Amino acid sequence: QVQLVESGGGSVQAGGSLRLSCAASGYTSSTYCMGWFRLAPGKEREQVAAVNTIGSTEYAESVKGRFTISKDNAKNTLYLEMNSLKPEDTAIYFCAAQRCFGNIILWGDTTYENWGQGTQVTVSS
Repeated sequence: QVQLVESGGGSVQAGGSLRLSCAASGYTSSTYCMGWFRLAPGKEREQVAAVNTIGSTEYAESVKGRFTISKDNAKNTLYLEMNSLKPEDTAIYFCAAQRCFGNIILWGDTTYENWGQGTQVTVSS
């Protein structure tokens, strides 16, 4: 059974940084595509970053240059390094995983079947 557990959320001031972690179990992360999503009040869930099995990444325009997704296959852990945080980054952040093949990057919440419970990130101005 695939399990994903996020951690690292918290409250920071604008311009600050946070690193989110997503500990995975029940599968080998090297064979899965993974992504980070966020859900802000009054908005739809949006994907902010993705990484595939060979380490290729993709980002939403709103976070490009500020966020970095990475994964440590030995630790079965996914990370999201968030720098230069803005109040509009305030949201619940979720990690997601889906087995994939080749060098495809999965984008969009309908492409992932496995989800964590989320961690709150609050950025104050």
